[in-house]
Amino acid sequence: MDPPLSSWRRRSQDGAEQRLTPPLPPAARRATLKMAARGGGGGVASRGSRVMAAPEEPCGGRAGEEPGRDAAGLSGAPGRRLRWRRDRAAAAMFRCGEEIISGESEEESNGVNLMEFSDEILLHILSYVPCTDLVLNVRRTCRKLATLCLDKSLTHTVLLQKDYKVNKDKVKQLMRDIGKEIYQLNMAGCYWLPSSTIDHVTRCKNLVKLNLSGCHVTSLRLSKMLSTLQHLRSLAIDVNPGFDASQLSSECKATLSRVSELKQTLYTPSYGVVPCCTSLEKLLLYFEILDRSREGFMLSGQLMVGESNVPHYQNLRVFYARLAPGYVNQEVVRLYLAVLSDRTPENLHAFLISAPGSFAETGATKNLLDSMARNVRLDALQLPKAWINGSGLLQHLKFNNPFYFSFSRCTLSGGHLIQRVINGGKDLKSLTSLNLSGCVHCLAPESLFRKAEDDIDSSILESLVVSCCNLRHLNLSAAHHHSSESIGNHLCQLLSRLKHLLSLALPVCSITDVAANVEKPPTASNLVPQTFGRKVRIGIQTYPRNLADQANQKIESSVFWALMGSLRFLETLEIIGSSFSSAMPRNEPAIRNSLPPCVRAQSVGDSEVAAISQLTYLQSLTLAQLPNILTGSGLINVGLQCQHLRTLSLANLGMMGKVVYMSALMDMLKHCKCLRDLRLEQPYFCAGAQFFQALSHCSSLQRLCIVSRSGTLQSDAVMSFMANCLEVIMCHMFMGESLTVCKNLQQSIVRSFQADRPALNVVIFPLLHEDLTEVIRDVPMRHLDEITLFKSRVAEEPPNLWW
Repeated sequence: MDPPLSSWRRRSQDGAEQRLTPPLPPAARRATLKMAARGGGGGVASRGSRVMAAPEEPCGGRAGEEPGRDAAGLSGAPGRRLRWRRDRAAAAMFRCGEEIISGESEEESNGVNLMEFSDEILLHILSYVPCTDLVLNVRRTCRKLATLCLDKSLTHTVLLQKDYKVNKDKVKQLMRDIGKEIYQLNMAGCYWLPSSTIDHVTRCKNLVKLNLSGCHVTSLRLSKMLSTLQHLRSLAIDVNPGFDASQLSSECKATLSRVSELKQTLYTPSYGVVPCCTSLEKLLLYFEILDRSREGFMLSGQLMVGESNVPHYQNLRVFYARLAPGYVNQEVVRLYLAVLSDRTPENLHAFLISAPGSFAETGATKNLLDSMARNVRLDALQLPKAWINGSGLLQHLKFNNPFYFSFSRCTLSGGHLIQRVINGGKDLKSLTSLNLSGCVHCLAPESLFRKAEDDIDSSILESLVVSCCNLRHLNLSAAHHHSSESIGNHLCQLLSRLKHLLSLALPVCSITDVAANVEKPPTASNLVPQTFGRKVRIGIQTYPRNLADQANQKIESSVFWALMGSLRFLETLEIIGSSFSSAMPRNEPAIRNSLPPCVRAQSVGDSEVAAISQLTYLQSLTLAQLPNILTGSGLINVGLQCQHLRTLSLANLGMMGKVVYMSALMDMLKHCKCLRDLRLEQPYFCAGAQFFQALSHCSSLQRLCIVSRSGTLQSDAVMSFMANCLEVIMCHMFMGESLTVCKNLQQSIVRSFQADRPALNVVIFPLLHEDLTEVIRDVPMRHLDEITLFKSRVAEEPPNLWW
């Protein structure tokens, strides 16, 4: 049984994407079932119907073929036939803005006129259509749709952040038609729109929330726009080099003084508009400042000390800061925190700082934390590891009804976790998101003498599961969590009690079945002598093409199979090797060598991947450093069963010298009709004609990233793929080809497809080239953060941090 529509929207971490997610809303589904019963064998989308038809079949189906009937036309299970008819109707409705078949009388039609639905059902259906299509296309079809498309429930919030087909003219027409009806406008990541497009936002006089992150806005243009938006209360902008707060007009500053929520991404040392926002209650800061300018000059955060105005934090409730690697980012964030250390806001309930690497504690930050321990009660907490390690801070901080904790990379022992965070097993039903990635000792009683290969203390995990029974997002990656042989105390068995989980990240070694791992005979991979001499070349064994029969006998009794079966509504799953590191880091040269996988991870392979196919509602899957992948047969099962899969990331599967799962991957891709983002990281990957031909079946694909040391590509195959997949707007390939080959292919793609795809972003570059970091800095932050760079994203931020 599918969850209700409200659950699908509430569970999403990206509101815009969730609005396009099947299944159909309950009210519309009941209507389609009635249509299926009345429509006869031809289905509700039969020829001649005046229902808004779709040129494509639903995800996972074959055109013209009805499930449940064999070659002789014998009927199969009635439930499958009914679901098939329902899916055809759903596909027609989800694409209702693309085509309307008209000109035939209703008597000649075997279907039902879509206009016979109630307004409530039609509004549900129309809410799945992008706003630009509603206003500029669907609205012009008939009088009834013209009225419904302008309903306040559809025009109140306009989401353009992933509408890659929108251009300046469409935005201009949209603002002209419904500008006064828009209260929330999200244009985050619309990097392809010219800066002059922002001028049309001034038509939205009633705007309350505005997100312009990723859009280039100068201080003068921002001043002109904000001067007209007197009702604005929530704002998200970027602060780029050249921003000058002194150019903001008095009317603009008056608008900013009423803003209570501000999200600011800094690409240069500056306070931005923070000093003008005297009523701030929520402040989100993203520091993306590079240590060196494009000309090679060193930057310094001290450039902003001379600014006369300082932030106003007296009403602040939420403070969040995320730092990219680099010393300048740390220097600048300390200037923001200096004001907080003087007087801590009394209403502060969420304090979060995400900093990679070492971020040393200073006297000012120590005073801030001491003041917080005395004066505030927190609901969300995240601190740099250096601020927590070795201190008794957690013992003194007070919590109210916490909903988010992140102790990523901290040396937090299990004893401290239970006693200082969970208060000895206190009921923490309010906690919905917990990030323990990189906490290698968090499930052990003491961290002083613990080794990586030691077993976890299952009683600590059990206390965590019992106390935090409503967890929806849990991250345990980047650590060795080895379960003991005790019956019923395996990590997977304990986590299966968390029935509300929506996203989960685990290390590969934590899902292995201990008993099976002990009984398993040695394989070719672990018979290699562990010496420091010359590498030993061993023969590659041949395996049967389909291991489904052998795998089913093993996985149905494994603890990981049981875990996947108990988490039916899981939407995001990450299985990442504890020693895995991507070959392409943020601001450093590409990594040439990788660490070997954990010994216990050697038994994790195709059968465990096949177990993932039980997750019917899975939308995002990440698999990294699974050494025992032999054929990749489990990937085919995932492609067949997980029909809502949108994001797929595979890295270092099987043997490193050969892509052993290529054939299975190509079979899998043929079934992934809803896949939008694909990231592949594998040495010696051959991006040839067969691969791109299989990838062309992913009709919804929008973004592709391939990272391969010594990898090869075929330029003709890439060009053919781009021509066939019209939705692709991002193509990033970091391979082993020469610089000349990469540049020629990149120029050919841009020259051939840029005109029809305004959002097209193409980066093709040698992975081991010394100028790689300079190329990466020009990638739009949306793509860089979401797909190009590898990282664990489960519980990375608090849920619903920003709309």
